Order: sequence, then structure tokens, then C-alpha cells
Amino acid sequence: MSYDLARLPIQSLLRPISEAAVALARLDERIARSPVGEGFLERSHFLDAHASLWVDGELVHLEDLVLHDALRDIRAPTHELTIARDILKTRRRIASHPPGWALSGAGLVSLRGRGWPAASSGEDGQGAPDANVEVSDAPTGVGEAEDSDIDGLGDAFAAIEEARKPGRAKNAPDKDPFVYDLDWDEDERLEEWQAVLGRAQDLPPVLQAIVALDAWNEIAVLQHAPWLGRLLAASVLREGGVTTSGHLVAINLGLKAIPVDRRRHRDRETRLLAISRALIIAAEAGLKEHGRLVLARQMMRRKLEGRRTSSRLPELVELVMARPLISAGMVAKTLEV
Repeated sequence: MSYDLARLPIQSLLRPISEAAVALARLDERIARSPVGEGFLERSHFLDAHASLWVDGELVHLEDLVLHDALRDIRAPTHELTIARDILKTRRRIASHPPGWALSGAGLVSLRGRGWPAASSGEDGQGAPDANVEVSDAPTGVGEAEDSDIDGLGDAFAAIEEARKPGRAKNAPDKDPFVYDLDWDEDERLEEWQAVLGRAQDLPPVLQAIVALDAWNEIAVLQHAPWLGRLLAASVLREGGVTTSGHLVAINLGLKAIPVDRRRHRDRETRLLAISRALIIAAEAGLKEHGRLVLARQMMRRKLEGRRTSSRLPELVELVMARPLISAGMVAKTLEV
């Protein structure tokens, strides 16, 4: 399908995109000068990955995602949890590269190709191999896999798991018609989306990001990974200079607060206004979260007064700042106590 930029509702969008730009710039400036900036960014990766599954109609518990990322699972990881960690690792990977990397040809090829940091690749968010990821990220337990084979569904479940990872494009061998639409040309759709992005280069960065996300959804670039488009829209904001501190906007947190009938409305103006409102909500939520973290850090730092210099409590405070949740096992492993 063709995405037309000739009739954008500019008059309706002027105020929302201006408010979104101001709110995002304020949040970015606060993060850049904050003592809890790094912890805030790490927390935002978890919260946005968790919200992304919610936007796509799936449910993953935040505590399960934190434990799964720390290789401290208390139960066999589910299929949805594996996808959530893929999103988490992709956010880290994009944030660790220069602002324009994700939208470049090399970046898109890497995100879609065999360099994709999926569970089976053993690559973490910073590009370093993790020897334990392949075993820990298995979508089902051994017993569950054997039961699936008994029912004759083992191959089908494996194909679905593989399909949910971007990068399995039309050149993937022996695509299963049970999982893939064989007439769905992802390469052609990606080229069309890139053409839309190219035509939008003269628009303000916030409007570029809104158009990029709406075009991704309308063109339906990837069959099984709509969440990648939301990360690329956040990359547009970063490349455009709206966020300059390594901050990848948690768009999914804002979209989660928007009713689904507005996010998926047939009228494009309604959808664009919904995305712009989601950006404002994400920025406002980020400012509140940052203020809460600053206050919590100040209160915890007071407990450190008079402690001996060899105390591990300062490291514990920083760990608490960097994770939405922690467990005794995570503390013991990180602080080696």
C-alpha cells in the first residue's frame, strides 16, 4: 500500500507536536544532568519492553522480565517473555550505537539479519556474547518440548518462535505457510517505509517520528515484529536531536495509556494525534519517574552516613536505582556478598 504525505493534518498536529517536543527536551535535559540518569535509562529499557508486549496484546510480568534478564528465572521462560527480552536487548543495542545507526542501511540489515540479538544468538545489549543466554532463553522447558512433540506440534511451535524474530525475511529457507504469509514481501515493504521516511526529512523531528510509526503500522513491514517500528520511531527522535543524552524515548509507555480504538483508528488524523499524545504521556511519566528516583536516592544516601569505607551499601543503592525490581539472588551475584 502507498502512504501519502501530501495531506497530513498539519494544523491539527502543530500544537501536539510542539508540546511533545518541549516535554521530551525537558526530560532529556534532566536526565543528562541527573545523578540517577544512568539508572533511569536502564529502568526505562525494562519498562518500555514490558509495555511493548502490552501494546501488542500480550502479557509479561515485569518481575519475570527482570529475573530472566539476570538469568535468575524461577520458572521456564514463556514465549512472550522471550520476545520481551528480545525487545529489551534491542533497546540496549540501539542506545549503545550512534544516533543514526538504527535507521541506516547497515543498522536495519543488522537488526533484521543474522546479527539480530535474539535469544538464540547469545548477544546481549552491548554486543558482548553471553554464554548462558542460549540455555536460559529456551521458550519452553524440556518436559514441555517433549509433550509438544508427542502431540505433533513441536515443529509448529518452533516455527512460530523463529518467526517472531525480525530478520527472517523472504530469503529464509523453507518458510512454513502455517506461520508465514508467503506473499508478504518484507524487503519491498521496508523499502516503501524507508521511502516515506526519506520524504519526511523536511518535517520537524517529532512529526517525522509520528509519521514513521504510523507508516510502519499501516505498511505492516514485518509480519511478526510490529514492535521494531516503535523502536525505530524513537531512533528518529534521537537522530533528530530531540533526545541527545542516549535517551531512547519509551514510546510504548505512552501508547499503553491510549485506547486501542484510537491507536488503530481508520482515520489517519486520529491515529497521528493519538501517537503525539502518547509521546507527551511518555515524557510526563518519565519526569515523574525521574523525580521519584532522585528522592529515593537522597533518602537512601542518608543511610550511608557513618558507614565504613568498605561497606557495599553504596553499590546496593546504585543497583536499586538501575533495576525496577531486585531479588536477594541478584544482590548476592552483583555485589558478590
